[in-house]
Amino acid sequence: MTKYVVGVDYGTLSGRAVVVRVDDGTEVGTAVHEYRHGAVERTLPATGEALPPHWALQMTTDWVDVLRHAVPKALEGIDPTQVVGIATDFTACTFLPVLADGTPLGDVLPDRPHAYPKLWKHHAAQRQADRINRLAGERGEGWLSRYGGKLSSEWQLAKALQVLEEDPDVFARAERFIEAADWIVWQLTGVETRNACTAGYKGAYQDGGYPSREFFEALHPGFGTFVDKVDGPLSPLGGLAGRLTAEAAAWTGLPEGIAVAVGNVDAHVTAPAAQAVEAGQLVAIMGTSTCHVMSGATLADVPGMCGVVADGIIPGLYGYEAGQSGVGDIFGWFVDSLESSLTHDELTARAAAQRPGQHGLVALDWHNGNRSVLVDHHLSGVIVGQTLATKPEDQYRALIEATAYGTRTIVETLETAGVPVTEFIAAGGLLKNTFLMQLYSDVLRRPISVIDSEQGPALGSAIHAAVAAGEYPDVRAAAAAMGKVKRAVYTPDEAAADVYDRLYAEYQQLHEYFGKGGNDVLHRLRDLREEVAQ
Repeated sequence: MTKYVVGVDYGTLSGRAVVVRVDDGTEVGTAVHEYRHGAVERTLPATGEALPPHWALQMTTDWVDVLRHAVPKALEGIDPTQVVGIATDFTACTFLPVLADGTPLGDVLPDRPHAYPKLWKHHAAQRQADRINRLAGERGEGWLSRYGGKLSSEWQLAKALQVLEEDPDVFARAERFIEAADWIVWQLTGVETRNACTAGYKGAYQDGGYPSREFFEALHPGFGTFVDKVDGPLSPLGGLAGRLTAEAAAWTGLPEGIAVAVGNVDAHVTAPAAQAVEAGQLVAIMGTSTCHVMSGATLADVPGMCGVVADGIIPGLYGYEAGQSGVGDIFGWFVDSLESSLTHDELTARAAAQRPGQHGLVALDWHNGNRSVLVDHHLSGVIVGQTLATKPEDQYRALIEATAYGTRTIVETLETAGVPVTEFIAAGGLLKNTFLMQLYSDVLRRPISVIDSEQGPALGSAIHAAVAAGEYPDVRAAAAAMGKVKRAVYTPDEAAADVYDRLYAEYQQLHEYFGKGGNDVLHRLRDLREEVAQ
């Protein structure tokens, strides 16, 4: 009997399900369900209350609706009795307070913004992150170096500390805090599990434990109880979290009792889908943001990493994660800001007609802050070199180039720290823009392989589902059979690369000047904007 598995990928604005054949990874069914509430950034749906700047929430009902709608639609034409497992992945850190039975606190306190899940791009906890980093540095906390010397405002500790300081009642009533990646598995199985990936990368779990209770108490009295609200056994990636409950079977149309895999992060689970299971193979998942994940054979301290976690991506290797918190979102913002009929396709065509350096611009890709390697979400975008002759396509190309320079910065930081990048593999929605992909190859001066699937995270989840169901002995074996990749699809044009070396040198100078204290104007402007807005 042909066997199938289901992978469900939870993104920023929608969730998608894919049905995959176990023996060769063929995708036989797929469906997307848009979240009714999307990313909640302006007003709280329950009350209409305006949210402060830099907030981003989500609604748990939207996540369950993906199981109710996308999974059954993807299964159309497939005998569900042939499905042996399901796995899910999530944007991270998307983090929520719940009761002991998993009930979201937003269901209990619908008028309290802090009771809802904070989406990965919730950046309102930067000041908490700054204090965490400062205190950890002063105390010489050993785990800090695993995160490049700084924890992000996007991660668990800063978000939870913000809840405690701004709504202590919500913090007190939260019996557990949990990643969305684990909460959705809880809904599928009826059992709380916690995956090693999000605990390590988003929760500062290192060498068998979280930061000490004493450290948390030094940050804020009462914050020591946070350890109790997140602690528990961690489950390995590809492991069996439990079995599908009758309720979840009714939602999805899948057989009760099939295997449910341990949760995972959307970026990290994409690595096996791209057959990137060996040291040195970097996968860049390029979409609204870009996440760079790779495994290394050795442990190294790399500045600005989102985390270095043993077994964090592939068992037996150290998993490295970096990222850019705005890529496709930057391009989308630019097109929207024009308020014209110009589209992405038209701007891309005009930009592609230019030669490298022709527009005379250099930009910094910090419109949504900087995740790596500066780890500062109070930074903002910069474009230099504009004149009265500057056109929209000039700016558009400069913004694309800036994101490529940001990626090159991450690659060079890894290699300078002794973590070689042997292959660059691209995945995500931006693969559709062939001009952008060639430009990245030119800027990076290296070939770019591409995942041979439009549903990389969902395919990666399906691979983990096959392992959890016992169809393969481990993730490596499943990836070899089910993963999809095309090698060296893009190769650098040497003449273009020569020009980009010169432009990248200018980017580096601006990166240091505006990002490392040479001129703190971006922070001052942000502070002034928030002061005036109050």
